[in-house]
Amino acid sequence: MNKKIVLWMGLVVSLVFGNVANAQLTIDIKQGVDNPTSIAVVPFDWQGSGILPEDVSRIVNADLRLSGQFAPVPAQDMLSFPKSPQDITYRDWRVLGTEYVVTGRIQPQAGGNYLLSFELVSVLDQRQVFTTKQVTGGQNQLRDLAHYVSDQVYEAITGIRGAFSTQMIYIQAERDQRGVDTFYLMLSDADGARPRQLRRSSKPMMSPMWSPDGQKVAYVSFETGRSAIFIERIDGSDRQQITNFKGINGSPAWSPDGSKLALVLSKDGNPEIYIMDLVTRKLTRMTRHFAIDTEPNWMPDGKSIVFTSDRGGRPQIYQLTLATGQVDRLTFDGDYNARPRVSPDGKTLVMVHRSQGVFHIATMDINTGYLRVLTETRLDESPSVAPNGAMLMYATKRGDKGILAAVSLDAGVKYRLPSQRGDVREPAWSPFFN
Repeated sequence: MNKKIVLWMGLVVSLVFGNVANAQLTIDIKQGVDNPTSIAVVPFDWQGSGILPEDVSRIVNADLRLSGQFAPVPAQDMLSFPKSPQDITYRDWRVLGTEYVVTGRIQPQAGGNYLLSFELVSVLDQRQVFTTKQVTGGQNQLRDLAHYVSDQVYEAITGIRGAFSTQMIYIQAERDQRGVDTFYLMLSDADGARPRQLRRSSKPMMSPMWSPDGQKVAYVSFETGRSAIFIERIDGSDRQQITNFKGINGSPAWSPDGSKLALVLSKDGNPEIYIMDLVTRKLTRMTRHFAIDTEPNWMPDGKSIVFTSDRGGRPQIYQLTLATGQVDRLTFDGDYNARPRVSPDGKTLVMVHRSQGVFHIATMDINTGYLRVLTETRLDESPSVAPNGAMLMYATKRGDKGILAAVSLDAGVKYRLPSQRGDVREPAWSPFFN
């Protein structure tokens, strides 16, 4: 097989192995926006007995800080601890320069459940930004309740839907003392917490992609001795192999309505873009070119696909209109642009861009062609955009170790999610969950 094809398709796994596959990712914030909004998340009032297994207000603080747009007030600096808006003494918060205050209460419910009530208050206006909101959850859902609070607060202040309640899938690898490699398909909260194993294999896995409804994941596995595409339900109740062709079977990408997969096959001799109807399993070949066509991704309206091709001599990103078959080149800045992803509003193209021999993550305004490099690390790859379009996750290197990192689409916010042990790659950010 042509070496160039192998590298393009991601069929060579360049992982540096650690020794634990389910180690939690930790957060290392590198950069936030200038003049972040000062907000106080007052420790929530627990109205039950004993100690809660999770500190909900601490998780909300961490979420808001992680966005880079907020500067939470440390609890030790608070002059008072109001349990509700009626208890707030506004001068206490004006002295600290606080712009918003979050108050909350947690009550025990039957069956070990919890009821969380919370409010957001503007110190400047001395008013509630929204009336009391309530959410309930079970014994193991305190983190989910906290992320819900963060989402509501974030959206109320920024006008952008919060994505703290979303999740992330990624590939992690382990090498034992005998030098034997094991690969893991992992699921975690968007902040790296609560990692759990979805699939374990002695063969490489790669290219995970969430279904639009957040119930399934498509990915590539080499467990059959060659690349094959599988679809697996997140709850583990069903798993199907959907391709078994000779050659390359790679780069699965769900259509916006979840009824089709765009994928790359070389069964006819050259890597081309195909679309598979997931009900009938009918394949439709979409590209016919002697060059390498790979890494398809759908535009949000489902009417076209962006993909990587070297048909112009170097890897660049093209757009294929499905109704007409017309192919248009999108990227011209630089000699290498690949792994296209599109923002939820369809306005911004996210890609791997090579600059002076170094691979970075970049964005391009699809209408104007303006390109902006977002990252400064080396060997950045595999970008995945958050469903609210505010951030993207990508894989990079820290020394010789593969880690995940995130950056906002305006490059104002940056953080890393290195694994405590092990090596991680190929993040895929989930859609919103209803």
